[in-house]
Amino acid sequence: MNHIVWHQHAITHSERAAQKGHRGAILWFTGLSGAGKSTLAGALEAELFRRGLHSYLLDGDNVRHGLCKDLGFSLEDRRENIRRVGEVAKLMLDAGLLVLSAFVSPQRAERDLVRALVGEGEFIEVHVATPLTVCESRDPKGLYQKARAGEIKDFTGISSPYEAPVSAELVIDTSEGDLDSQVAKLVDYLISGGYIPA
Repeated sequence: MNHIVWHQHAITHSERAAQKGHRGAILWFTGLSGAGKSTLAGALEAELFRRGLHSYLLDGDNVRHGLCKDLGFSLEDRRENIRRVGEVAKLMLDAGLLVLSAFVSPQRAERDLVRALVGEGEFIEVHVATPLTVCESRDPKGLYQKARAGEIKDFTGISSPYEAPVSAELVIDTSEGDLDSQVAKLVDYLISGGYIPA
């Protein structure tokens, strides 16, 4: 594949940021099923939109309806799922967006792979560290019940491990506080880091 060369765009990151009024970044929400990743990311997306900022939410379930519908849940397929999403998130970042990615992404190596795709400070890992007992009590899709009954194999948190981030930029337990305060914590981080205006 030596004949394939990356095409450099004429518009730079800083030019896109100036046009949009904010810097691009990937906010990677990781945690157990039922931890509140999609809810939290969706609420942040709504707040960013309210502020006139350009963002997009890549949700784990949604990408499996199209981009990754050919993948199952084996370890190999999970890795490929995250690799594909990471590449899409990188393209959206190149377009200057704040990309919100909500995926269980249970392995550190997968998350580190996505982090390595982008520049320093462009990947913000958000560990949605809601305890397993809380996630299981929520069980919005009935997955924990099925996993406990042996109907789902290799289910993260039950029969397959979740490797918690060692040094996530943000840690949020959605069982503590309310959604507004959790979104405010994310917004404060983005403001203090110079990603978005106050």
